[in-house]
Amino acid sequence: MRYGIVIEWAGGNYSAYVPDLPGCIATGRTVQETEQQMCEAIRFHIEGLLEDGLPVPEPVAVCELVEV
Repeated sequence: MRYGIVIEWAGGNYSAYVPDLPGCIATGRTVQETEQQMCEAIRFHIEGLLEDGLPVPEPVAVCELVEV
């Protein structure tokens, strides 16, 4: 599965979240580190859902960049 993530500058580091997986977050010093941490967080989050017998949400969020 491929989940969209949102990465934001948090004034000292980057933070990220997954719109389709509420509560799944990660931080990092760089965008690349934040992406890596987010991949680990997504795997961990999904493992937790499965262990608890909960459904794993399908990725439905669409991420696009727009020029203004």
